[in-house]
Amino acid sequence: MDLYSKLQQKPFLIAGPCVIESEELVLEVAKTLKNLQKSFTDFVIIFKASFDKANRTSVDAFRGPGLEKGLAILQKVKDSYGLPLLTDIHEPQQAALVANTVDILQIPAFLCRQTDLLLAAAQTNKIVNIKKAQFLSGKDMKHVIDKVSSTSNHQIMLTERGTMFGYNNLVVDYTGILDMMEYGYPVIMDATHAVQKPGGAGGKSGGNRSYAPLLAQAAAAIGIKGYFVETHPEPDKALSDGPNMITLQNLEKLLINLQKIHQLQLF
Repeated sequence: MDLYSKLQQKPFLIAGPCVIESEELVLEVAKTLKNLQKSFTDFVIIFKASFDKANRTSVDAFRGPGLEKGLAILQKVKDSYGLPLLTDIHEPQQAALVANTVDILQIPAFLCRQTDLLLAAAQTNKIVNIKKAQFLSGKDMKHVIDKVSSTSNHQIMLTERGTMFGYNNLVVDYTGILDMMEYGYPVIMDATHAVQKPGGAGGKSGGNRSYAPLLAQAAAAIGIKGYFVETHPEPDKALSDGPNMITLQNLEKLLINLQKIHQLQLF
């Protein structure tokens, strides 16, 4: 069974650090995820990390190692642990290059209406995960879906990451998630970015990681099967998105709770 078919049928977790800080960090997180995969066989676990964070609040913020070095490190994750890979792209010309290494191309929320970027990602025939912009409704994602599917690539996933609620704050509209689920593609709850406070910490984004597991569990209760969480061994020392990342050692507890909800077979 190919990866997309698995993601249509089984619960799955996309997890990893926000950005590739170092090869050592990436491999440490990947090793933990591989061990969790052995314990949680009902879940598909996908490794995520960004080679470049092109939308940081400050021009001085850490962005990552760049395309070439970043892809080399992601390839080591695949070679060492065999986990499927996801990373985001920001420019159309990155799509084909990134597709040589990763299994899923992710479109950042702020860029989900960029037609050329969506088409370039779709034309790789890889899975395309599109994050819903903070300014769009769930129903608005139909037009995004139409752009990708116009290439005859129907390997599409949609991700909820919160909606702007005033300045520097997000709220999760679960009815919007239900609207996206109506389109028939896997829908993912991005539990860690949904608790972010964009630009709300003096030149960087703040957040409250304690809410993230609860948002994921609430999503499970309405039928979501996909979960996106950024994680780090020491989030308070992370170079990007530390306030909203889940501590690596707490991932197992989250998976236990999600597994219990899925076993209730509410849907």
